Amino acid sequence: MNVLVIGGAGYIGSHVVKELMNKGHKVTVFDNLSSGLKQNLFKENGFIKGDILNTKDLDKAFKKGFDAFIHLAAFKAAGESMLVPEKYSVNNITGTLNILNSAVQHDCKYMVFSSSAATFGEPQYCPIDENHPKNPENYYGFTKLEIEEFMAWYDKLKGLKYAALRYFNAAGYDPEGVLYGLEQNPANLLPIIMEVACGMRPKMKIFGNDYDTPDGTCVRDYVHVTDLAIAHVKALEYIVKNNESLTVNLGSEKGTSVTEMVEAARRITGKEIPADYVERRPGDPAKLVASSKFAEEKLGWKAQYSDVETLIGSTWNAYQKFNKK
Repeated sequence: MNVLVIGGAGYIGSHVVKELMNKGHKVTVFDNLSSGLKQNLFKENGFIKGDILNTKDLDKAFKKGFDAFIHLAAFKAAGESMLVPEKYSVNNITGTLNILNSAVQHDCKYMVFSSSAATFGEPQYCPIDENHPKNPENYYGFTKLEIEEFMAWYDKLKGLKYAALRYFNAAGYDPEGVLYGLEQNPANLLPIIMEVACGMRPKMKIFGNDYDTPDGTCVRDYVHVTDLAIAHVKALEYIVKNNESLTVNLGSEKGTSVTEMVEAARRITGKEIPADYVERRPGDPAKLVASSKFAEEKLGWKAQYSDVETLIGSTWNAYQKFNKK
């Protein structure tokens, strides 16, 4: 297939592009490089520098004629979304509507969307399956849920077939070491741990140690980015083959607490990694673990690289490689 990857120079996007190439698909990346990196681009692929808030950029891209597209251009920092919701409204909601409108106008009717299990909010049970009530606790999760609603309407009204992939914490780096472009201004746990380990920041903060979890810190489901990339490609191939939309959760089905992740990183890197416990952040549920049973049934997908050792080891390798450049 000829696939447009919107946000394909970013952290998750670049791994998705690599997996698409591995499966023999033709890829063009659309990215404004605000957080994506030129280093993450492959010379074999086309590249369009453009912004999802500029409809002319999108129309110019979709005019080239693509069989499908993957949307990975939404902002994703849950904490930030509670402080500047307007930023998330404009980019995530307005930007996605621009993409949908341009895609259907140019008859590109297959879409994979990088959604989030943040759409569920505080879990009523774990692991969280697709039927769990949806009640986002942060504005980021709300925007992802709204986008899922938009896609469902565009399916009904315009015949757009989509796959919405809900997952929590993407982590790790390409196990083959081809991709090691670091995220800019990371907000996720593992990159922050690595920045402390590398001396890029003096210490880290752990938000809250009084949650109802075994060690008091938040428990999250960390999924290796290569596992997520594989799921994006499997989902795309599924909706094209079956001409039906799909919403699936993606999880390692193993919860790891913040403290457990920090301690494992200290062991694997051999670094001290100073950390202070501070107040909770608004919008942070205590425990989030996603079920991937439905994804396994529908897509034949199961996390392969999402153990703590691979997550931390591949990330540490990327940071060491990047810092030696």
